Amino acid sequence: MSLKPSSEANPTLDVLVVGAGISGLTIAHELAIAKKYRVLVAEAQDRVGGAITSAKNDEGYQWEEGPNSFQPAPELLRLAVQVGLKDELVLADGKLPRFVFLNGKLNALPMSPPSAIASNILTWGGKIRLAIGALGFARPAMAGEESVDQFFSRLLGKQAVERLVAPFISGVYAGDPKQLSASAAFSKIFRLENNYNGLLAGAILSAKERKAQKLSDPNLPKVKTGELGSFREGIKMLPEAIATKLREKGAVVKQQWTLRSLEKQGEVYISKFDTPTGEETVTSRSVVLSTPAYITAKLLQNYLPAASQALNEIFYPTVACVVLAYPKSEFAYDMKGFGNLIPRTQGVRTLGTIWSSSLFAGRAPEGWQLLLNFIGGTLDPALAKLSESEIIAAVHQDLKKTILRPNTKVEPKAIAVHVWDKAIPQYEIGHLERIATVEAELQKSQGLYVSANFIGGVALGDCIKRSLQEANKIDAYLK
Repeated sequence: MSLKPSSEANPTLDVLVVGAGISGLTIAHELAIAKKYRVLVAEAQDRVGGAITSAKNDEGYQWEEGPNSFQPAPELLRLAVQVGLKDELVLADGKLPRFVFLNGKLNALPMSPPSAIASNILTWGGKIRLAIGALGFARPAMAGEESVDQFFSRLLGKQAVERLVAPFISGVYAGDPKQLSASAAFSKIFRLENNYNGLLAGAILSAKERKAQKLSDPNLPKVKTGELGSFREGIKMLPEAIATKLREKGAVVKQQWTLRSLEKQGEVYISKFDTPTGEETVTSRSVVLSTPAYITAKLLQNYLPAASQALNEIFYPTVACVVLAYPKSEFAYDMKGFGNLIPRTQGVRTLGTIWSSSLFAGRAPEGWQLLLNFIGGTLDPALAKLSESEIIAAVHQDLKKTILRPNTKVEPKAIAVHVWDKAIPQYEIGHLERIATVEAELQKSQGLYVSANFIGGVALGDCIKRSLQEANKIDAYLK
């Protein structure tokens, strides 16, 4: 069945999707191709992909400025196969070590109980405290919502939080453990304690349950434990392939279309856009807002003010992705690994570094190492005031403290600096209440939906899984 866009003979679309990030494109793909609805996707930028930003240059470097890899979850792999990317998938060796910079050197994160005992990341007191907590011997939670810092300190001890949990939070959220909500930001781990009375027992039992429920799909690529994924030409291949498939099947994907107003008239929504050719009006039975919280808040300000206020309370810190390259001879380590995270106690401003050309082939010329460095975040608001040259200089000095030879005279080859003014939504205390308010308000306007990375997890796999669930809700409504 070929889909047709709205026309004078058939003026009303089934679904308008606002925002062509991975969430919006996933919903559009499911509804237009699997469910055969008439769909239009409208994107304000001149490209699809949202925060996914892959690039390459003539010198032989290829890099990411947003998400840099993904957990190859079944939903993500299935979508990639559906849009023709099965043979474009690349996987990083899951056995490559991850490192934490502590006390002046890199320390490999333990990947098994024996290696945890031998590791120098925690003292013996810290190891014992972590083991006791992981086994379920922890005091009950206090009344009220726990922060990530409170939750993991209660379960695993202060030292484990400082040296293991906090650096991980810097890498995922660029956030403050004392402000992030444990139940919102780490919902899966939070449920382990609540459902199984201990993290270790919960991890073992839930893994067994998942394995029992898992159905092998012969069409999906085989993935080993611990592997991270990308695509041969970067993660942008996924949103671009989805958009291409949508167009091939008759759906409409518009770029440089900015939504200015949204209202409901009877059973349909009237959406007005600014476009390169002037104002355009779209009539649709349903609307999906797949835009950042601060943009969604503006769009709903007059229509659903309580939802708008809740969305405005979601904070996005400034984070810079600084892409630098160095000759391999200038490193103090052999650079076989995923990368390194840095606790805030170590006097280093950079949050962490992905060793990009160690993960995936073809990311740097022979003899060079490509690094994706992340700096800024909730605990470093002053970053927003720095120039690009100042940011590069700060990261270079940090790399001399962490992984470069301290006496190196080589200046970095600056490939790119991307300052995200509003980078990652922070799942702070009260986040679940805010989202509940938004969802309750949406019930007042049947046919209006919100799906973005401020709901249900910031990872690509989480966004795709959430969007498929939302697509099922929209399908049920349209029927």
